[in-house]
Amino acid sequence: MMSNRGIKLFAGNSNLELARGIARALKVSLGQCQVTKFSNGETAVTIGESARDYDVYIVQSTCGPATNDYIMELLIMSDALRRASARRITAVIPCFGYARQDKKDKSRVPISAKLIANLIETAGVDRVMSLDLHSSQIQGFFDVPMDNLMTEGAMVRWVKAEILEPQGLTHQDIVVVSPDASGAKRAKEVADRLHCDLAIMMERADGQGERLTLVGNVKGRIGILIRDMVDTCLTITRSADVLVSNGAKEVYALASHGVFSGSSVDRLEASGKIKKVIVTNSIAHPDDQVERCDRIVMMDVAPMLAEAIRRTHEGESISSLFHD
Repeated sequence: MMSNRGIKLFAGNSNLELARGIARALKVSLGQCQVTKFSNGETAVTIGESARDYDVYIVQSTCGPATNDYIMELLIMSDALRRASARRITAVIPCFGYARQDKKDKSRVPISAKLIANLIETAGVDRVMSLDLHSSQIQGFFDVPMDNLMTEGAMVRWVKAEILEPQGLTHQDIVVVSPDASGAKRAKEVADRLHCDLAIMMERADGQGERLTLVGNVKGRIGILIRDMVDTCLTITRSADVLVSNGAKEVYALASHGVFSGSSVDRLEASGKIKKVIVTNSIAHPDDQVERCDRIVMMDVAPMLAEAIRRTHEGESISSLFHD
């Protein structure tokens, strides 16, 4: 008979603060693990405690300032824990790297998200848990169970607590906006939960090139842009310009993942149209540029990830987590 010694939580270098938050919520200690580099640049991993017969969870975002390094850390940690006789290994990947390369949309290009899924399985992972995948089809890239945790509930709670209730507004005073047609499903989910109207941005060609066209009414209302990821901030700043020109009182942007690559923060600061950008803490930012920007607000998803881990360990429903 196999024993079950409980949960052990380990973390790579991608987002240690989030991993510590998950450990606090679970009331467990973060496992002893050294993840460093050899002098030639190869990743070195040493697991500092027994993992035999434990239900092991590795918290590691594979997106951020060192995406490829983070992926290698996850793979090597998984292999080390498999060889240490862990009973089950679950990779908790708050932000799944290469998720935007999920299809072959032109000749001679890879489907990199599928390749990453194959690598993770080969490394010995038994289950994968991620947060708001760029597209749901990535779940099908895995042959092991894959849980895609959704953040729409957290977004709805933030809008109610920070916009509607303080200002005494109702659902008629706001409109949820998708900056593109591909994100309409996510935006509709938020709009349905807030019982408010939905608007969509469409990119159309005219004599002067591509321009954004708004489908919906935002005049005299607060526009709430919904995205899965904020990277360069170009899409949300362009969308905010269109919303304000169509009469929106204020514009907020809510996204699951804040990448903020390159000059994105400077672009956001230069735009006077967006009041706040709200993202989860799925990605850590080593420099303090993001922290210095008072327009960027972080939502803590550690409690939600911790509850998903607890339910997985106890064999309880994950889907009900987003309806409770």
